Amino acid sequence: MEMIKPVLRLITLFSIVMASGCASLSPYAISEGEIERHLQDVVAQYDRNQLKSGSPLSLSLSDADITLGPDGRDVAVIDLKGQVALNALMAKLPVDLALKVEGAPVYDSQEKAIYIRRLQLLESSIDSPFFKGDLAPVTDTVMRVVAQMLETMPVYRLDEADPTQRLFGLVPMDIRVAPGRIEFVMAE
Repeated sequence: MEMIKPVLRLITLFSIVMASGCASLSPYAISEGEIERHLQDVVAQYDRNQLKSGSPLSLSLSDADITLGPDGRDVAVIDLKGQVALNALMAKLPVDLALKVEGAPVYDSQEKAIYIRRLQLLESSIDSPFFKGDLAPVTDTVMRVVAQMLETMPVYRLDEADPTQRLFGLVPMDIRVAPGRIEFVMAE
């Protein structure tokens, strides 16, 4: 049994070196579609947490379109469409909203997750029975909620059940934004 432990360590070390070597030649990439699916899940989880905590504000997302690396820049542009509802006095007051935000994807190696940080609002509009257009106080509040959500909840987390992704979590990794995808690369 004692003889097997060093062999297993050697095999593990060899696997990590091979994975890291392969990662620098052909990086592991995450597509826009994968991040969009994860973002939908993040928003649904955020809304459940808000409702459990007693918040009168409900946020549902009907569409999330992510564009990675537009114009060769290291950013993600996120088009969000959904509904914000204020649950007050047994009534639900819904407001349809559309936001277009831009932020920088950042990899947190401790969390093994990608966050969107340094958000900027590019476009916004709301539609309710009471108002159409851009209402700054509502937009500012929603933007703060979206920024807080994206700052604290990852849009992608490495899957520890996947052997390849688990290996990426063991070596010093970073990300780079390419058109249509985020690539994991060896940290410098």
